[in-house]
Amino acid sequence: MQQAVPLDVDVLVVGAGISGVDVASRLAQHCAGTVWAVLEARDAIGGTWDLFRYPGVRSDSDMYTLGFPFRPWRGNGSFATGAQIREYVQDTARAYGVTERLHLGQKAERLEWSSDTARWTVTARTSSGVVRHTARFVYLATGYYSYASGHVVAFPGLEDFAGEVVHPQHWPAGGLDVRGKRVVVIGSGATAVTLVPALVGEGAAHVTMLQRSPSYVAALPDHDAVADGLRRVLPAGLAHRVVRGKNVVLGLAAYRLLRRWPQGGARLLRKRVAERLPEGYDVETHFTPTYDPWDERLCVAPDGDLLDAIASGRADVVTDTVERFEADGIRLGSGGHLPADVVVTATGLRLAIGGGAEAVVDGEPVDIAQGHVYKGLMLSDVPNMALSVGYTNASWTLRADLSAHWFCRLVRYMDNRGLSVAVPRFDAAREGGEDTPLLDLTSGYIARGAHLLPRQGRRRPWRVVQSYPYDLAVMRLGRVDDGHLDLH
Repeated sequence: MQQAVPLDVDVLVVGAGISGVDVASRLAQHCAGTVWAVLEARDAIGGTWDLFRYPGVRSDSDMYTLGFPFRPWRGNGSFATGAQIREYVQDTARAYGVTERLHLGQKAERLEWSSDTARWTVTARTSSGVVRHTARFVYLATGYYSYASGHVVAFPGLEDFAGEVVHPQHWPAGGLDVRGKRVVVIGSGATAVTLVPALVGEGAAHVTMLQRSPSYVAALPDHDAVADGLRRVLPAGLAHRVVRGKNVVLGLAAYRLLRRWPQGGARLLRKRVAERLPEGYDVETHFTPTYDPWDERLCVAPDGDLLDAIASGRADVVTDTVERFEADGIRLGSGGHLPADVVVTATGLRLAIGGGAEAVVDGEPVDIAQGHVYKGLMLSDVPNMALSVGYTNASWTLRADLSAHWFCRLVRYMDNRGLSVAVPRFDAAREGGEDTPLLDLTSGYIARGAHLLPRQGRRRPWRVVQSYPYDLAVMRLGRVDDGHLDLH
């Protein structure tokens, strides 16, 4: 294989999923004189949507907000399959010249900043060794979970199980034949909610979702009648912007209402679930979490597919714990036995900031967990570095695109004034208040990895505000030199 060539660029984007393609496309649109490139650890573009290949993998945000604002979503449904999203990301990369500046099979392992040269040295591992790139800015578009492996639980007796055990993050390349088999999916999050109806559709004899505790499930229509109507009478770009705006407003309103009146919101969610299930179904046990709506992200069931699978009798939900695996199934904490030929362990993700790359500033290792996040995308005392983090209460891309747009503003501002370095400075005495983790959900994978996350302060711009309208105004119209950035 040909040896990778060292790059020397203005901006090095790490990651070629939605966030990476977004910021690269924004650089192409708004920073004509900037030299940039994209590194991707995998051998294909698409990020999450190329990694996950389990049956039914799809978006849990509507594509009018998950899609790029500058490239209209033209699909028929609001919720797209993983393959459709992957193709959409790839098409966008080709349309904006990202593909030509993309370097696949290069995993960034070490990021070293030198104040003497005002540049980063990025050490990337390839199949044939290592290559070192240099850049003025590094933009980490790697998300916040590990691509290497998911969260694996060492269930007692797992070695005794005679069937197959698969983690969704490592689905067999050739697929998994579940026809006529009894399948147990362990988990209650978005992945499990997606897998159950998909495995029923692939011919499983029966599918059981085994959950330790329930999640809130919202059955949302897959087709947007307003979007279908607008696309018939308006240009694609305008229709996309109108529907995007509508969905942002409705989504934020629903979130605010559920947070303001959690008990009433919980009752409404349970009522909607009960309407799709057989009369007398135990919604209280299987679909009533112990937390309030949006303490964890809601699980979306497009057109109620999970609930329809349960109503058909080909799927069910068991709320219990795993005592141990046995040769022909799972012994439950309650003493019952759950027969299984295949077990899918949808037990969650492992957090990893920056894809797990080590960061060093002037010879000193950066403890990301001790840093504070500025405007949700830069780290205190770390020069010329940005990272992409999406919303927890809305589509990932909404915030990722605002971050990309603001980053382009920063690059242009510095270039126009002959500046080289931008460092956010967090003044603990001035900001005051108690720090909180970057992500404000109580989901298991976030709780497990909270010690890895950077912090957010009590006041803006050190606090991540879960509000797209607010961020839109601040990121587009707010001053770059706001007194919190050390620019020189």
